Amino acid sequence: MRLGLALGYWGRGPDPRHLELAREAERLGYDSAWTAEAWGSDAFTALTWIAAHTSRIRLGTGIAQMAARTPTATAMHALTLDHLSGGRLMLGLGLSGPQVVEGWYGRPFPKSPLTATREYVDVVRQVLRREGPVVSDGLFHPLPYRGPDGTGLGKPLKPITHPLRASVPVLLGAEGPKNIAQTTRIADGWLPLYWSPRRTGVHQESLAGAPAGFRIAPMARAVVCDDVAEGLWPVKAMLGFYIGGMGHAARNFHADLMARMGYPDEARRIQQLFLEGRKEEAVRAVPDAFADEISLVGPRERIAERLESWRAGPVTDLLVTAPDPRTLRVLAELNS
Repeated sequence: MRLGLALGYWGRGPDPRHLELAREAERLGYDSAWTAEAWGSDAFTALTWIAAHTSRIRLGTGIAQMAARTPTATAMHALTLDHLSGGRLMLGLGLSGPQVVEGWYGRPFPKSPLTATREYVDVVRQVLRREGPVVSDGLFHPLPYRGPDGTGLGKPLKPITHPLRASVPVLLGAEGPKNIAQTTRIADGWLPLYWSPRRTGVHQESLAGAPAGFRIAPMARAVVCDDVAEGLWPVKAMLGFYIGGMGHAARNFHADLMARMGYPDEARRIQQLFLEGRKEEAVRAVPDAFADEISLVGPRERIAERLESWRAGPVTDLLVTAPDPRTLRVLAELNS
């Protein structure tokens, strides 16, 4: 199992620790470092900064939002950063949800998310292969554009820049069973939001068709500490925000996933509290057991024991959000 460093996105501003952690992860032999975006900092700029200050570690967008850019614009970002980093990019993509797509990007959430994702990935791969002009007769990403409000003058184009690699790995953030199954067919890997080594059966059917070399790369909070409850608090805060606030009461993919993982009543309760403005109560309502099984928190000996269950399953890459170099070092030692 490879180790990766998940840096996430910024809060009020850039975290001065991120570059230090990325460089330390590279020194310790971590395979990859990942940045993210929501509705603030973007994934590609921060990743380019890390690329300029490292030399070996792979660089992943975890996760770049499809609604933020047309697929050709995303492919341009990818081929540019892949060149500048010497072929280290891994392109993580996600559709996000209606709240973000319509509320932040001002675009309709696709009525057929699987089709929209499939078309998007196809266009990105066409650009990176550079075998000819990029064309698509898709419903969501037609190229050239032939809509009634267009000029009809668009022509298929081939990227001017020759991509460094035609095979930049594409990984998808997917949560629903059908979306995960499609990911095994059209992508090089899957970026699960929550992963519990105790509940791998939840995804067994969806992953049945995964080819050899397919990456399964979940993100998990990791921290070496004496007080497990204190170490779990940031995990609970994240879960309270995602399950309570990252979606509508009637359509929240994160809450649906928690329910499928065995906590349906708790997921509904967290949503209810968060949407009522009782955010701290929503965080406290997150079960410690759920936060614990999707993370690696506690003393070194406890983490060592629990890490074995992650290594024993289908996970190929463990992407850890670690707040300090000590935790990175302990995980590297335990995983060696």
